[in-house]
Amino acid sequence: MMITKKIRTYIPQELNITWENLEPLFTELQNREISSAAELKQWLKDRSELEAALEEDFAWRYIRMSCDTANEELVKNFQYFATEIEPKISPLANELNKKFVESPFMDDLDKEKYFVYSRAIKKALELYRDENIELFTELQVKQQKYQSTTGAMSVELNGQEYTLEQASIFIKDLNREVRENAWKTIQQRRLVDKDDLNILFDELIKLRNQVALNAGFENYRDYMFQALGRFDYSPQDCYDFANAIEKEIVPILKEQAEKRREALGLEVLKPWDLEVSISGKPALKPFNNGGELIDKSIACFNAIDEKLGSKLATMKENNLFDVESRKGKAPGGYNYPLAETGAPFIFMNSANSLRDLTTMVHEGGHAIHTFLTANLELNDFKHCPSEVAELASMSMELISMDNWDVYFDNEEDLNRAKKEQLADVLKTLPWVAVIDQFQHWIYTNPNHTAADREETFKQIFNRFGAGFADWTDLEQQFGNGWQKQLHLFEVPFYYIEYAIAQLGAIAVWKNYKENPEKALEQYLAALALGYTKPINEIYETAGIKFDFSAEYVKELASFVKTELEKLG
Repeated sequence: MMITKKIRTYIPQELNITWENLEPLFTELQNREISSAAELKQWLKDRSELEAALEEDFAWRYIRMSCDTANEELVKNFQYFATEIEPKISPLANELNKKFVESPFMDDLDKEKYFVYSRAIKKALELYRDENIELFTELQVKQQKYQSTTGAMSVELNGQEYTLEQASIFIKDLNREVRENAWKTIQQRRLVDKDDLNILFDELIKLRNQVALNAGFENYRDYMFQALGRFDYSPQDCYDFANAIEKEIVPILKEQAEKRREALGLEVLKPWDLEVSISGKPALKPFNNGGELIDKSIACFNAIDEKLGSKLATMKENNLFDVESRKGKAPGGYNYPLAETGAPFIFMNSANSLRDLTTMVHEGGHAIHTFLTANLELNDFKHCPSEVAELASMSMELISMDNWDVYFDNEEDLNRAKKEQLADVLKTLPWVAVIDQFQHWIYTNPNHTAADREETFKQIFNRFGAGFADWTDLEQQFGNGWQKQLHLFEVPFYYIEYAIAQLGAIAVWKNYKENPEKALEQYLAALALGYTKPINEIYETAGIKFDFSAEYVKELASFVKTELEKLG
């Protein structure tokens, strides 16, 4: 099925996104007379249509640039939006926010339906400062440098050039010398750009700190908690969550690391011993290329529910995937919603590994979320907080496991894949705690040096097991481990959500094991809400609790541990 954009009712069908064409539309919205609740609702819909068109235009600029970071024309197109359009929209959007909250008809709108939206608008007004517009523009442009730097990274192994994602396959090799060589080669390549990335990060910290000071905050951490709309938990809750992970999850992983060491017959585990299978068999290869990954994932989603599989099939028909790793492509993976089209684009760097399978079903969960929210009345209703967005994706990783037989043609490999996935679920939690606690320190100590940062990262990483490997004689690589985390550079403070959502996903999966039909129905109903309800109500709709207390961490960790033991 070919996707067609919704027919526009307010802005021109073919609107060339230039400031000259946009300004009259913003002016009309600003000057329009509103004399009833019905007219206010229509005004909101018209504003929403304009915002959706702008979002999709920006999305394509970002997608095309990340697919080919070396293409200067694509970089310029992205930077044009960031430097020429966004800075001009910000003050006008702020005026439109004021117009909304000052309207005498705002109180006549459905309180429940518009509660979350109104709350967000009021918070945006509270945080807005004219002097931050220029800083946000500078941040947009600087953050993109991380992509171009890391997208250009490649290494040579066995006389052949590989991207870092492709080279990481060799870290799973049964031959210890092969994986040690691959690991060290990758780390050495990262160290080449270490100083440049440190300088870039220092610049980002300085700009972000100034944004916070301008908005009247002591530090960027406190500013971001407000800017991200974290109405449901505090920095202290994050510290408590980290403590719970340290107490309840790290000992389980320590136990598993010891079993790994014994199974591999090693005196100590080194960083290159953590990914190889302890079955003595080569790394799992669930597919041979990107096309096969997409087709098998469609089949997997079909097996869960045909309506889900049809969504991925529609994406394939409309060329909304770019999944294979290549030089010049930005690192990582994402699902980018196309606000007007009502479908997403999935971007990733596949190297034909199990990790790529989980990335695909993860991003596929985000994609289903995009489709389910496509017809919500306002564009802002689709802007889910990450605690909800990541619940969609991480739950799909676990729900889909029962249908992973489409990727594996024998029971033994399927079993291994499930075991590796559940071990990864537990490993996710301490790494999220490391990155989150590291960010708390970075932004509450903005005047630190690169050396301070490295030392603090090591201390925090050690607290959460440091991967349970011996890092002797690898101090440089150890201290530089944080630079591989794209979120630190591009989306600051977006990370704790993965741990919160991981707990939620385990709870969804627990329900799914007990009653698949009911759990799937609840999960999809929760996603279909978009962000029209507070987070705790969305979690309740999914049949789970919005909770990350020590007791809840313990309960869900022991469930995963039991499921792992069942797999042998």
